[in-house]
Amino acid sequence: MVGRVVHVSATPQLRPDTRPLEVVVLVSGSGSLLQALIDAEADAAARGQRSPFTIVAVGADRECAGLERAMLAGIPTFVVDTAHFADRDAWDEALADAIERSFDDDSDDPDVPPHLVVSAGFMKILGATTLARHTVINTHPALLPSFPGAHGVRDALAHGVKITGTTCHVVDAGVDTGPIIAQRAVEVRADDDEDSLHERIKVEERDMLVDVVRRFARGWSINGRTVLINE
Repeated sequence: MVGRVVHVSATPQLRPDTRPLEVVVLVSGSGSLLQALIDAEADAAARGQRSPFTIVAVGADRECAGLERAMLAGIPTFVVDTAHFADRDAWDEALADAIERSFDDDSDDPDVPPHLVVSAGFMKILGATTLARHTVINTHPALLPSFPGAHGVRDALAHGVKITGTTCHVVDAGVDTGPIIAQRAVEVRADDDEDSLHERIKVEERDMLVDVVRRFARGWSINGRTVLINE
């Protein structure tokens, strides 16, 4: 996933203990990463605990299985299709507006925590308007900065690396070049093909994303290439 502007905060954004972190998830496909977040929130409720985050909406650029997962979980959805706009800038502004409408609109209330956008298999380039107005994070199936782009798993295999993995990063102006938040390593086996390796990476990717969103619920700051999370 790529974008053009990174949302930067000089000081940590604090989340009051009384409110969960509001999250909008963007999807384009099956929604397996989304499901990991849905399950984590549901598991907390099943244990009688409050989840540190809540998914307030799921957005997409097309009709997809990810939206069906959201609807089954009772989560509001929206679709912003590029085909309905004159150009990508108009689409990007409409997407930013749709995301913003999903969050608590009382922005002057100090008890309203910062919000977060999770790109979970969203296959469109996010533009300047969306990234200027929202903090967006993304996962990538390689250990960045190695093997960015659409074929991270294939490229790692072709290069013959023995260790690859997955990275969670802030979306910025480049192709998978944003500040790194977390990484998980995955061993490359001698008999791996692209599918088998990618499946093991996905297991780590889902677990990592849930952990990152939970941690972000404590508050975070982004200063250059450094992402600080309140402990």
